Amino acid sequence: MSDLLPVEEAQARLLALRAPLGIENIALYESLGRYLSQDVLASRDQPAAALSAMDGYAIRFDDFPGPWHVIGEAAAGSVPALHVDAGQAMRIFTGAILPEGADTVIVQEDVALSGGQLVLTGDGPGSRGRHIRARAIDFAAGDCLLPAGIRLTPGSIAAAAMSGAGQLVVGTRPRVAIVTTGDELVQPGRPLAPGQIPDSNGAMLAAMLAGEVSDPVLPHHIPDDREKLAHILKELARRHDVIVTVGGASVGDHDHVRSALKEAGGNLDFWRIAMRPGKPVIAGRLGDAILLGLPGNPSSAFVTATMFLLPLVRHLAGARDPLPKVHRAPLASPLSAGGTRRDYLRARLENGELVPLFGQESGLTLPLASANALLIREIGAAARDTGETADYIAIA
Repeated sequence: MSDLLPVEEAQARLLALRAPLGIENIALYESLGRYLSQDVLASRDQPAAALSAMDGYAIRFDDFPGPWHVIGEAAAGSVPALHVDAGQAMRIFTGAILPEGADTVIVQEDVALSGGQLVLTGDGPGSRGRHIRARAIDFAAGDCLLPAGIRLTPGSIAAAAMSGAGQLVVGTRPRVAIVTTGDELVQPGRPLAPGQIPDSNGAMLAAMLAGEVSDPVLPHHIPDDREKLAHILKELARRHDVIVTVGGASVGDHDHVRSALKEAGGNLDFWRIAMRPGKPVIAGRLGDAILLGLPGNPSSAFVTATMFLLPLVRHLAGARDPLPKVHRAPLASPLSAGGTRRDYLRARLENGELVPLFGQESGLTLPLASANALLIREIGAAARDTGETADYIAIA
């Protein structure tokens, strides 16, 4: 097995085949799921002035416990016109700017108006500065709010908007083509002749790529014909940044991806990884496009897409950390010793524990429907008991 590449080396070589693509300016409303290409710096303080955090009355703490004379009110979106002097209070609402002179807000539940004056009926604020959001408590002008390379979430988009940004500079999403190979494959939903099966891998990979690529991906299907495959690869390379093939990556008489890549004028970078499932992964270049060949068994295709295809498209789109994150959790049952390749076992994380699923054969599809984790068993790892920890990758 010494000719098999370690997973990390294969990942590094794959990502080194091409630098991230270009950048583009897009509106905030279009930026969900994109990767920042430039830091987002705050152009303003937030809040830009001290604000009330509660509905109540703005007072000077030195005047506590009152009574106070109410001189006006302050609402969100306006600047108080009056100054709060000794013995005075101003009605104030949540989000309103604190009037000059005031340093504390007393909540409305602790006071009452009586005979034209505001009197204390509850405990009061307790300390100076209560119920006030200080200026720049969230962030200050010039602060780096979002670093380049992060994936934009609803929360990060909110921070960018509050910073004063109207557009964001993000990485260009790659154009990806999926090519499934095999005489036995039929488009899902169509009648099957004896020996035929639905093309589940094309639908699965298109779903995995949703939200990651420039346009929705419609899989191409090519029969087991080297010349036809070489022709379609050459054509797709002119219009795509990544071509991912599924099936035909091994050493059988009908496995044509490597020879078709060569016939199309491409170059092979590596083949065969020290992992299970998914050993016969292919990577190479065809013009400016990267070809990534995945094995055809459903679990093998899913695992290798998780470990190689998704990191590749995220790298090209500008992700700072494109590789899947590894977590740890205790085992819910014993785990046998590792073999000569790293295992990625389909598993479920339930109540904080890892449960390996029954049926780890690479040709099975149903375990993928219930798995939410890939449990990692290292090469030559010792057997582990229930309660011992193991590494895993979250997949759902």
